[in-house]
Amino acid sequence: MEQKAKRIGKFNVIDIIAVVLILAVVAFAGYKLMNRGGGDTQVEKVKVTYQVKAEGVPAELYENTKKHLPSKMMASGAYVGGEIVDVEKEPYYVLGNDGQWVEDPYHVNLIFTAETEVAGGGIMLSKVGEQEIRVGKQHIIKSEFVEVMDTIIIDVQWGE
Repeated sequence: MEQKAKRIGKFNVIDIIAVVLILAVVAFAGYKLMNRGGGDTQVEKVKVTYQVKAEGVPAELYENTKKHLPSKMMASGAYVGGEIVDVEKEPYYVLGNDGQWVEDPYHVNLIFTAETEVAGGGIMLSKVGEQEIRVGKQHIIKSEFVEVMDTIIIDVQWGE
């Protein structure tokens, strides 16, 4: 015996049920995607202050950097949140001809202090642009006036 499904135009009842189910799934997925990250959930911001050390840079860099502080940080031609708030200098020592350490008058060590805000929560993922903020990690400190590569993060403080 042959049974024919009821036909409505070019569709039968099973086709209509399949189309309705597919539309329901698509609508539900769209609803979930649109409400993702929305609502009343506010992300708590945590202030992060960190220090970056640059060794053996030209001595003139200290004065030139000091003139432009505070300075907003940048990456890839855009501001990334946070700013360089201070710079300190330390003497840079080299090995002299007599085997003793002597201060190099043309180079210094600079310690930059930077501040930013990151999303707080269970796991602290601190980033400025795409650079992670962790003690011992290499870092590029960059603003519209200053860029120093080959630096290392020496201290990180979360909170006030």
